[in-house]
Amino acid sequence: MLRKLSIDNYILIHDLEIDLFPGLSVVTGETGSGKSILLGALSLILGQRADTSSLLDKTGKCIVEGIFQINGYGLEPFFSQHDLDYDETAVLRREISQNGKSRAFINDTPVNLTLLKELGDKLVNIHSQNSVVTLNDADFQMAILDSYAGQTEAFKDYQQGFKQYSQMKRELEDYKSMEARSKGELDYYRFLLDELIKAGLREGEQEESEQRLDVLSHTEEIKGSLFTAAERVGRAEINILSMLNEVISGLITASKYHPAIEDLTSRLKNDQIDIKDILKEIEKLEEEVQYDPEEIQRLTQRLDLIYRLEKKHSLPDVGNLLLLIKSIDNKLNEDDNLELKIKSLEAELELIYSKLLQEAEHISQSRKTVKHKFEKEVESRLTQLGMPVSKFIVNIISNKELSAGGLDDVKFLFSANKGIAANEVSKVASGGELSRLMLTIKSMVSRKNLLPTIIFDEIDNGVSGDIAGKVGVILKKMSVEMQVIVITHLPQIAGKGEHHYNVYKSEGTDITTTLIRKLKNSERVEEIARMMSNENVTPAAMKTARELLAN
Repeated sequence: MLRKLSIDNYILIHDLEIDLFPGLSVVTGETGSGKSILLGALSLILGQRADTSSLLDKTGKCIVEGIFQINGYGLEPFFSQHDLDYDETAVLRREISQNGKSRAFINDTPVNLTLLKELGDKLVNIHSQNSVVTLNDADFQMAILDSYAGQTEAFKDYQQGFKQYSQMKRELEDYKSMEARSKGELDYYRFLLDELIKAGLREGEQEESEQRLDVLSHTEEIKGSLFTAAERVGRAEINILSMLNEVISGLITASKYHPAIEDLTSRLKNDQIDIKDILKEIEKLEEEVQYDPEEIQRLTQRLDLIYRLEKKHSLPDVGNLLLLIKSIDNKLNEDDNLELKIKSLEAELELIYSKLLQEAEHISQSRKTVKHKFEKEVESRLTQLGMPVSKFIVNIISNKELSAGGLDDVKFLFSANKGIAANEVSKVASGGELSRLMLTIKSMVSRKNLLPTIIFDEIDNGVSGDIAGKVGVILKKMSVEMQVIVITHLPQIAGKGEHHYNVYKSEGTDITTTLIRKLKNSERVEEIARMMSNENVTPAAMKTARELLAN
C-alpha cells in the first residue's frame, strides 16, 4: 500500500509530503483546491506520460516519489524477473526536467516508463470520474468478469499466447506471400540452373578449346613449318646435323694439337644431342598435327555455347559462370528452406492453436459458470445502494474462432428502472447510476484481486443522502482488505473515513500553491460541518458532523 507521497514542483504544488495509512482515507477540499492535482502527481509514478506543463517553476525539476509497502502481495517474481532489488518497501520515483525529459526509478534503479507502469498497475488502481466511461468498454467488461471468475492470470497467459500466435500467423502469411511472389522467379531460376548444369562447364576449358581450335584452324601452315624445319635440321641432303657432324670431326683432329679445342668439341657434341632431340620433337608434332574437321566443328559449337552463356549473363568467362551456378543453387536452396520453414511454422501454429483453444474453452466455461452469480451479486449490491429494481445482465456471445478475447465476446446490459429493457450501459444509465454500478463492480472485483491500494475520485458523483451513506459503508468494507483512498464532496462518505486529509490553496504574494494536511478529530468535525453548510458553519451542522463521525 502507499505509505508516503512526496511532490516537488508539480503544477500548483511547490513542496508537499503526505503520510498515508491502512484502511479508509478521505480527501476533501473546496472545488478547485487541487485535489485532482494530487492524483495527477501520483499518476506520474504509476507510469503516465508528462511534459513541461507539469512544472510549477519552469527553471526547476519536478520530482514525485511514492513509498509503497509491498510485502505479502507476491511481487517478488516481478522484481526478480526485471533484475530489481526487492524489499518490503518499494520506492517509485519520477523526475521531469526543464526540457521535458523524463526519468523513472524503482528502488533507485533507472527503468523505462513501461516497466514503471507495469509495477504501478500492480500497486494502485485509480478510479476517476472519467473511468465510468470504461464501463461500456468491451475489454474492461471482459476483464471484470474474468477477475470475478478468478481467471485474470489465466486470461493474461492466454492473451500473451494469442499475441504470439497472431504474430506467427502474420509471419506465416509473409512467408507465403514471399513464396507466391517468387514462384515465377523460381521457375526461371531453375531453368537457368538446368541450362548451365547441362552445359557441363569446366574451369579453364574456354582457353584450352580456343587454343586447340587455333591449332586445328592452321594445320596446313603448322605442318608446312614443321616439315621445313625437320628437313633442314636433319632430313635433307644438306642439313644442320650433317654439317655439325663435319665440324665436330674436324675439331676432333685439331684438338690433338690444341687442348682448348677439345672443350669446344665437347660443347658442340652436347648441342648435337639437343638438336637431335629437337628433330624428334618436330617430327612428332608434325605427325600429330592433323586436320580434323569434326573436331573443329565440335570445338566451334562448344565455344559458341560458352560465348552465348557469357553474353546472356553478362559475364566475362567460364569461371564467373561457375560462380553463377553456385549463386542460383544457393537461392533455390533458400527457397527450399522457405518451403520447409512454412511447413514447420504451420505445424507449430497448429500446436499453439490447440493449446490456446483448450485455454480459451476453460476460460469460457469459467465465465459462464460465474455469470449468473455475478449478475445476482451486482443486483443485490445495487439494491443496497437504493436501486432495488435494477437489472444487470452479462451477455456472453460465443465465437467459433479464437480472438483476443478467447471464444467469447462479453457485453454488460443494464437497466435501473422498471419497464426499461436492459441495454448497453451508456444508453440507459445516468451519471449517479453509473457511479453506483461502477462502485458495486469495483468493490466485488477488488476483493478478488486484492490490490494494495484503490483510489476513488468522487465515486459519489450523482448520489446523496441515504445512498451516500451506503456508498460510504461499501467503501469502509472494502478498506478492511485493502487501502482505500476516496476524494469526496459528500459529508456522509467523509464521516466514514479513518483518516481525513484536507486539500486547500495558499495565496502567496506572487503565486498560489496547493497544500494538504491530515486533520485531527476536532478539525474533522469542522470540515464535515463546512461540507454541509453554505457560507457559515451552523451549530446544527456541527452537531450532524459529530453524529456522522460517531456512527
